[in-house]
Amino acid sequence: STMTVKAVKMPCTSANVYTKVPDGGWGWTVAFAFFVVEALTYGIIKSFGVFFNDLMESFDETNSRISWIISICVFVQTFTAPLSTVLSNRFGHRLVVMAGGLLVSTGMVIASFARSVVDMYVTIGVVSGLGYCLSFLPTVTILSQYFDKRRSLVTAVASTGECFAVFSFAPAITALKEQIGWRYSMLSVGVLQLGIAACGSLLRPIVIREQEEVKAQPPEESTETKYMLENEQTCTSIESIDSGVDITTSPSNVPGKTKAEPKSEEPKQHGQNPVENNSTPPEPKTKLLDFSVMRDYSFICYAFFGLFATLGFFAPSLYIIPLSRSLGIGKDHSAYILSAMAIAEVFGRIFAGWVLNKKPIRKIYIELICVVLLSVALVAFPFASGFWGLMICSVYFGFMLGTVAGTHIPLLAEDDVVGIERMSSAAGVYVFIQSLAGLAGPPLAGVLVDTTKNYSSAFYSCAAGMVLGAMFLALVRPCKTGLCHQQQQQQVEESIAGPPPELPDDFIDMDIGKAENSGKGSDSV
Repeated sequence: STMTVKAVKMPCTSANVYTKVPDGGWGWTVAFAFFVVEALTYGIIKSFGVFFNDLMESFDETNSRISWIISICVFVQTFTAPLSTVLSNRFGHRLVVMAGGLLVSTGMVIASFARSVVDMYVTIGVVSGLGYCLSFLPTVTILSQYFDKRRSLVTAVASTGECFAVFSFAPAITALKEQIGWRYSMLSVGVLQLGIAACGSLLRPIVIREQEEVKAQPPEESTETKYMLENEQTCTSIESIDSGVDITTSPSNVPGKTKAEPKSEEPKQHGQNPVENNSTPPEPKTKLLDFSVMRDYSFICYAFFGLFATLGFFAPSLYIIPLSRSLGIGKDHSAYILSAMAIAEVFGRIFAGWVLNKKPIRKIYIELICVVLLSVALVAFPFASGFWGLMICSVYFGFMLGTVAGTHIPLLAEDDVVGIERMSSAAGVYVFIQSLAGLAGPPLAGVLVDTTKNYSSAFYSCAAGMVLGAMFLALVRPCKTGLCHQQQQQQVEESIAGPPPELPDDFIDMDIGKAENSGKGSDSV
């Protein structure tokens, strides 16, 4: 068979050992876990707006100060991404995600007893924000390790968990508030988020081993018998040194690690062990955080793409309702526009996964096309007029946002960027760089809106960031091919130069012999 699983009968805490990337198997369980983690992390973050009015009334605070709760939460979530990578490489993905689920739940439960907005900054902003980071990033990383050919499709479909959560959590929490109040509703959400820890327990480690390591070794007795027959046929004693058979049948030269041992005690005196000499060398230790990705020009360009593209992710969701209200559209119809955007995002994620799953295809170029079309959507918002104009723009933007948002992190595993071996470290650094734009983007757009008194300026600024991101994304592939070409050229030059010429072992004896002959000739003269 082409694939062998050696951990089938082991408990859930054991690692799955495969001879190749399974593209399924236990990976389907990991995909389901990622779907639930997406719903209980980003789904709750996007649905947190249902508590805004209640928090403003209870704490007597402005909308701006309440908005900082989510801003701090998202910043901590992305800023601590390298820490998530280090902990995952040190303790494993399962323990880190389970610990993150406990932090998320603890922060939300304590926040239900908060007495000021500052308490919310600490509980939800810092504690839950750190938990969100420890939960999301390790889950998407290990999911990418279980899939190869289907990676894009499975990741895109599983990432729709947050979209379905917005549909279900927002109305459910609103109905729950009317029955038990916002505090007990927030407490219920915190208890529900304990499901993240349960999903973390399903993240079995995966080990890929070569086929040769799985094949059974031939029995040693057959090899030993073979050489005993050879000795009998030649009528030569193993103890004989001059016969030459000792060289062939010595433990260090017999293939298959035979047990035949000469009577000479020399190997024992030097502490030589044939089995230990032929044993497999220890595997190199995994780096907690591989900073070598920062020397990869293709990753640097991709990181700048993520930095500027993040500026365009938030504007429509934050300003579509104020923009529609400024155009005279009612509050209910404005909510329909936002819901239509979320529905279109689901289809965009699935479509992107289906397209990127096709072979052969250069995935980085498909991502570039989606980013360019997303920039067009941002520019189109200020020119929309009326309900149907904004509805068309929102559906178009939501669809294109789904194609980019559901694939930009899994694309780190592609060889055009860093590859699956270094994805864990690359994802931590990549999300950390994104945090800078996530923290500075909303205040920057707010300043532009306050200065120009026009919501269109926010969309223009986000479109400009998306265009810059597309420019850096277009450089990823050329940088990767250029770097590979330089490495190949260096290898060719080294092969042409070749190793230094080796001198014969007896060149000293030859020179000594010549000297002696010349000396004898001079004596005879």
